[in-house]
Amino acid sequence: MSSNVSNWIGWGVSTLVVLFMVMDAGMKLAQLPVALQSTSQLGWATSSVIPLGVVLLVCTILYAVPQTSVLGAILLTGYLGGAVATHARIGSPILTHTLFGVYVGILMWGGLYLRDPRLHAILPLRW
Repeated sequence: MSSNVSNWIGWGVSTLVVLFMVMDAGMKLAQLPVALQSTSQLGWATSSVIPLGVVLLVCTILYAVPQTSVLGAILLTGYLGGAVATHARIGSPILTHTLFGVYVGILMWGGLYLRDPRLHAILPLRW
């Protein structure tokens, strides 16, 4: 695959991840009933919704900016790991709920890998 095509696919996948994360952060920051209810069902205090929304938004912005995208991906990986751990703790269905953060993380890192040649030196994947 040419680097130009890889770059476009990477930006497309990364854009989908960013849009999803911004939507999630926005729902938290707006304190929508669905966000408050979900947070409560996961065993978290509803007062944690705004701080979680701020953290998610900041990490997502870092991921979206090319100069800080690797830092953003690392921070978002931690955030998603917390989501996976939370779902595992309460016994959520594995494939749909618990591993959802893993799926998003794979898309996030895959998109970044395709659009950022710096990662090719660290992870020289060949197919």
